Amino acid sequence: MVSETFEFYARALGAMSSLGIARAGQKLQSIPHNFTYQATANPKNVVIIGGSYAGTKLAQRLTETLPTGYRAVLIERNSHFNHFFVFPRFGVTKGKEDKAFIPYDNFAKDAPRGIFEHIRDTATEITPRTVKLQSGVELEYEYLTVATGSWQPAPSKYDVITKEEGVDAFRATQRAVAAAKSIAVIGGGAVGVQMAGDIKSYYPAKDITLVHSRDKVLSAFGPRLQDVAMDTLKKMGVDAVTGERPTIKHDSKVEGSAVGPGSLTFKDGSEKRYDLLLPCTGQRPNSSILARLLPGAIDAQTRQILVRPTLQVDDASSSENTHTNTETANRIFSLGDVAKTGGPRFARAARAQAEIVTSNILALIHGQKLDEYQPAMYEGAIKLTLGKDDFVFNARLPDGRELMKFGKADSRHDDSHLAQAWEDLGAKMDGGYTHAADTGKERMEKHQEKFNSTWGEPWEKHREHQVPFGRKEA
Repeated sequence: MVSETFEFYARALGAMSSLGIARAGQKLQSIPHNFTYQATANPKNVVIIGGSYAGTKLAQRLTETLPTGYRAVLIERNSHFNHFFVFPRFGVTKGKEDKAFIPYDNFAKDAPRGIFEHIRDTATEITPRTVKLQSGVELEYEYLTVATGSWQPAPSKYDVITKEEGVDAFRATQRAVAAAKSIAVIGGGAVGVQMAGDIKSYYPAKDITLVHSRDKVLSAFGPRLQDVAMDTLKKMGVDAVTGERPTIKHDSKVEGSAVGPGSLTFKDGSEKRYDLLLPCTGQRPNSSILARLLPGAIDAQTRQILVRPTLQVDDASSSENTHTNTETANRIFSLGDVAKTGGPRFARAARAQAEIVTSNILALIHGQKLDEYQPAMYEGAIKLTLGKDDFVFNARLPDGRELMKFGKADSRHDDSHLAQAWEDLGAKMDGGYTHAADTGKERMEKHQEKFNSTWGEPWEKHREHQVPFGRKEA
């Protein structure tokens, strides 16, 4: 539909333009901050536990805004940032798996001296005033943010610490996929759908079965996207089994990974063996770090951390709630997948939440009114690959309508947007680092180039029709 395509482009361009302008303004505001911030001997710590999409964005923003006397401290155990968007594809194809792990070295390179510290360690306990680390260090905090994300089995995520371990895990999965004749992908969320489609398109002769517990795949999305995904997979030759939550039995695990051969037992008692089982099941929030200190802040069903609209931890349901607990909860925030924010569990949402947490930490420091998080439309938009050659963009509007845009992979562009992910962390895939001193013209040129590669259409064609996602037309 021409009208739908037009509306999609218009809203997408409006959202991207608004975000680009906002980020450019933030960078400009950070320039005088770099000159006025002064390192002090004993700054108060704003500690961030977790260095994925939410944590790194929050750390970057705090280094651009914290006043003298405060510093941001990021605690992250991994040697490299794990770019999870590419994990399904790189578990199937060879050659770029090392690029899924981005160095942390320079993501706060433009921060003024003394405002930031990155500690590679594991947080083991939170007390009302400190964070205890596996190394034995006990770190005091004035404000604390839990951005620990969620656990998923490989190949959605790998339980690794170093880049070398991650690359080995990818290659083990790739070898297992290449060797197997029959493969069961368990879980019909975005990762499972993409994995099943990728394997079938790269290895058409393989017997691929996608097993999902609900009646339709992509349960968290709208019916149009569900139907498109199901129809596409069937046309590709993927056997979809829905309404089943089979018992999984592994014969063995592939070294360096959590996948391996085994069998599935279905609800009618039948059993089927596969050369390879790939679990792409749901997320499990990494919330245990807060459970001892504020047990009432952990949702009994989802295990997510309960938060108020300000993204401060909500311990109001605790039967042991005291004034001390309330005072502690007021100084602790949570965001991203681990938090029950009401927003989508996507990186865009985590980054939007990082802006709210930044604003509210500054408001607490200065005694001002706190902001509240309201999910925006663009946060839930998804680019879903349907095999190696096709993809679809999907966004759901407040009235329930779904906007969709289909596209073809273009070898001339980085369709996985890896280069952008590296640039966001101050690094370049070909070595070296990005420079913060880009002119306004250079920033706009990059913005236009990103739009062209993302949407497959020239910027100029749609520039005059800007209608942001989630914003009503005049």
